[in-house]
Amino acid sequence: MKMKKLTAMSMAALMAASMIPAVPVMAEGEGKVYYLNFKPEVDEAWQNLAKTYTEETGTEVTVVTAASGQYETTLQSEMAKSDAPTLFQVNGPVGLKNWKDYCYDLKDSEIFSQLTSDTYSLKDGDTVPGIAYVIESYGLITNKTLLEKAGYTLDDIKSYDQLKAVADDIQSKKDELGIKGAFTSAGMDASSDWRFKTHLANLPIYYEYKEDGIDDTAEIKGTYLDNYKNLFDLYITDSTCDPAELSAKTADDSRNEFVNSEAVFYQNGSWEYAELAKTFGDDELAMIPIYFGVDDENQGLATGTENYWCVNKNASEEDIQATLDFMNWCVTSEAGTKSMAEDMGFTIPFKTAAAPTNVFVKQDAEYTEAGLTPVSWNFTTMPSEEWKNGVGTALTAYAAETGSWDDVVSAFVDNWAMEKALTE
Repeated sequence: MKMKKLTAMSMAALMAASMIPAVPVMAEGEGKVYYLNFKPEVDEAWQNLAKTYTEETGTEVTVVTAASGQYETTLQSEMAKSDAPTLFQVNGPVGLKNWKDYCYDLKDSEIFSQLTSDTYSLKDGDTVPGIAYVIESYGLITNKTLLEKAGYTLDDIKSYDQLKAVADDIQSKKDELGIKGAFTSAGMDASSDWRFKTHLANLPIYYEYKEDGIDDTAEIKGTYLDNYKNLFDLYITDSTCDPAELSAKTADDSRNEFVNSEAVFYQNGSWEYAELAKTFGDDELAMIPIYFGVDDENQGLATGTENYWCVNKNASEEDIQATLDFMNWCVTSEAGTKSMAEDMGFTIPFKTAAAPTNVFVKQDAEYTEAGLTPVSWNFTTMPSEEWKNGVGTALTAYAAETGSWDDVVSAFVDNWAMEKALTE
């Protein structure tokens, strides 16, 4: 089984590699930076920031952005090249297992000393192979104007039951409101399915871990999978499209439906702010918790990170130093911190961070100050990409009525134990 997985991944990596532009070859002894960026939504901002740094320092910085859902296979193919990335990322302890042998120890680096807390570092024994570079939140992005047009305000949605009642009512009068649905399409195309096989799937894991007082497990029980089903059912019934169409619906489809005011609710994160701000004013947008029907009165937004920077220890000394200098500049300089706050919409966990302009980040702080508990990001403990893909496939079949919810439960629970055992 392992050999088949590796073969499939190698083929995917080869396909991904064919879409990656060539990285410029620099003169020997001249330090350079090659950043393989994980986040397509901020590609333009990274390209601009890299250009600014090169103009200021003379150091060549190349930023290549992997296609959505293709980061791991792209990283695998790029690391096999002579001009491999000098800066890349892993999503936490599980992702680190594949790449720890490539990671430079950042324990004594300047950027490590800039962290507001060492809890934002990824540790492996006495070493620090990764450093979180952004703290983000996700929930249900809401078009307040459309919500009010439907006769509701944010105060009417404080629980799953209230969310369902409002969404069902909006769906029933969508034609009257001139919209296509209460929720944007829950696309299960590779560019979008992570919102449901990873981000939504975090909720039942979070509440199970919380109930059992743990932060990881070899065997998930699936205690809250009925709640997961309720949310997914709501997404696919009170939607802009027929559930059978979801396998081909993309992340762009979902965003465009929201941007075009065709739906009221859009499950996504604070990273979408920069794009949405091109169309909406801050007073038109809100992010509410993904109410799960468990502890709604105390639940805040899902807040955390799966974005850890790692430096390729196999790069030349000059390239490693150039990369460390670039990372530190990004999180300490006026140009870097301003770009990360304003252009990327990031909250960065560093001492010199610029104040965020992102309305969703501000709302997360308001929820926390009001005593609501942020939902922690536990999907860094998900066993593997294979596990996520299995859940995604089962969800897609369930939505299309070619599979059952029992298949989703099996993919979630049985495959969890199997994939965890493979990593032991």
